[in-house]
Amino acid sequence: MAYKIPSLTVDIFIFNEKREFILIKRKNDPFKDHWALPGGFVDYGETTEHAAVREAKEETSIDVELIKLFNVYSEPDRDPRGHTVTIFYLANGDLSQAKADDDAKDFGIFSFDDLDSLDIAFDHKMILNEVKDYFNEE
Repeated sequence: MAYKIPSLTVDIFIFNEKREFILIKRKNDPFKDHWALPGGFVDYGETTEHAAVREAKEETSIDVELIKLFNVYSEPDRDPRGHTVTIFYLANGDLSQAKADDDAKDFGIFSFDDLDSLDIAFDHKMILNEVKDYFNEE
């Protein structure tokens, strides 16, 4: 019997001391030209922590320090390409080093006040609002 297995991904909230954060503009479908958290698929044999650091570097050119495993998102319909489970990390990084790379068409540095004015991919607006709530509770 063949089993259908969800894909495993990581997403990273890269922020600075002012709680500004980076989003990438997607180069490819789905959600081409929408803003998204940096992230991507975990390679076979790779830890999710390594994947998060690698994807951050590949998409933003930023070397990050993972701060916290924030949450796991696993709704089967969260990605139109199929069932993906995302391990989501908070990470510190020097946003001044940012450069769009890999499958990122562009990048932007934002604050939580910008969220309502952005076209955001996947369920990333919900995730960003959860991070905002988390920071407001600190």
